[in-house]
Amino acid sequence: MQKPEPFVKPDTIFSVTDAASLLKGVVETAFPRIKIRGELSQITRASSGHMYMTIKDAGAAISVIIWRGTPVSFRLEDGLEVIVTGRFTTYPARSNYQIIVSEIEMAGVGALLKMLEERKRKLAAEGLFDASRKKPLPRLPRRVGVVTSPTGAAFQDIQNRLRERFPVHVILYPATVQGATAAAEVAAGIEYFNRAKNVDVIIVARGGGALEDLLPFSEEIVVRAAAASEIPLISGVGHEPDWMLIDYAADFRAPTPTGAAETVVPTKLSLIQDLDNMWHRFSGHFATRLVNAQQRVDAINIKSPKQLVMEQAQRLDDITRTLSIIMGAKMAAAHQKLDAVATFPMILENRMARMTQAVAHMDQMLNSLSYKSVLSRGYAIVRDSANQIISRAENAVRPATIEFADGVVHV
Repeated sequence: MQKPEPFVKPDTIFSVTDAASLLKGVVETAFPRIKIRGELSQITRASSGHMYMTIKDAGAAISVIIWRGTPVSFRLEDGLEVIVTGRFTTYPARSNYQIIVSEIEMAGVGALLKMLEERKRKLAAEGLFDASRKKPLPRLPRRVGVVTSPTGAAFQDIQNRLRERFPVHVILYPATVQGATAAAEVAAGIEYFNRAKNVDVIIVARGGGALEDLLPFSEEIVVRAAAASEIPLISGVGHEPDWMLIDYAADFRAPTPTGAAETVVPTKLSLIQDLDNMWHRFSGHFATRLVNAQQRVDAINIKSPKQLVMEQAQRLDDITRTLSIIMGAKMAAAHQKLDAVATFPMILENRMARMTQAVAHMDQMLNSLSYKSVLSRGYAIVRDSANQIISRAENAVRPATIEFADGVVHV
């Protein structure tokens, strides 16, 4: 850079304020617009909404101010490499120089991808991308909510494709899809439909663009709103290669806004084919049932009343024969029992004779075994005073008794 010529005379004396004002004018005149690339650090947000930070590299650091209302399309974090566009100025009260930012962007795709990967890892750890959270899409929704820009091509593509396939009622929540306020507006649209409960499915859509332009759909506020949606949500952001974090939290990811519309409703032709298939299955089943019913009807023989009476008479004859056989068997059994009762006196007499003979025999046995018969043959029994039998002479005592066959003698 060419060194500027000095414009202050060496012998001029300035006040501190004048010198500071002169320096401020020189800096602002020399650098009305400048781009600086570096790494952010010491980021603070004042209660007024202004943000203060430092941009630095390996050799120096410069104070940075972003006034409230300046568009910032991504979240500022320490260590993030950015390119800031603004103007240099000084702050006389602290005797330092700083840059007032009018634009800020990430320095290269690599920094964006690194930031998105870290955010994705964080949200995945919270379970916002789990497959168990995914809700099934309705087969034939009656009302479809769309969160997108009302003037963008994405909304027109969705309407046209829905009209071609299967017209449904579409409710638009207008939201900017690029810039500092896009993320908040998209999240507000998702929350609105969940509060109102006025749609069956939600489409969040945006056409293709640069990675920086699609960043609002990877902001945490949008991802959390999509994951918390109780209404099934389809993400149709960008083109096929573009994957935003809302794609992981949505219940279904469509490659484009048009693809989201195709996912929501089937085509008229496919519905007609489904109806035809159902009709063929139903008619085939019904025809089979008719054939089976006809076969059962054909198997029924219509009989005349005379034939019915003859069949009943035959059944009655069979019952009569069966009863006759049963009664005959019962009568024969009864006669056998009567014959057995008639022979009972004879049986009783025989039993009495056998019992008399047995008693007489037992009487004979008793007489033959009685000691009286022994005494009648000349024997005697000697007993002492205690009526005990004395069987030996050496045991003889007096008084005693001697029992003979015909009486007892006391000694």
